[in-house]
Amino acid sequence: MLLGRVVGTLVATRKESSLDGVKLLVLNQLDVHGKAKGGYVVAADAVGAGPGEVVLYATGSSARQTKVTDRRPVDGVVMAIVDAVEVDGRVTYDKAKDG
Repeated sequence: MLLGRVVGTLVATRKESSLDGVKLLVLNQLDVHGKAKGGYVVAADAVGAGPGEVVLYATGSSARQTKVTDRRPVDGVVMAIVDAVEVDGRVTYDKAKDG
């Protein structure tokens, strides 16, 4: 599982029919301190995440393990919206304060 921030959406009018109705998000990859790592990933949204939110996502075969992505050709899925991250006893992200 990885951390990312929703920075946009992806719209594709022509796509594999099993992707109809699946919202695709563009994520900026983050480290545990909330700093951008410079990479981007596209992920199917299984939880209703929105712009600017910090999310937990998975890639690879794990991305097809949610109800939204089961048996669909996806390589990334947003599976949680992050409320807080704590590292070594220090809160590095708090949605209530930072979000």
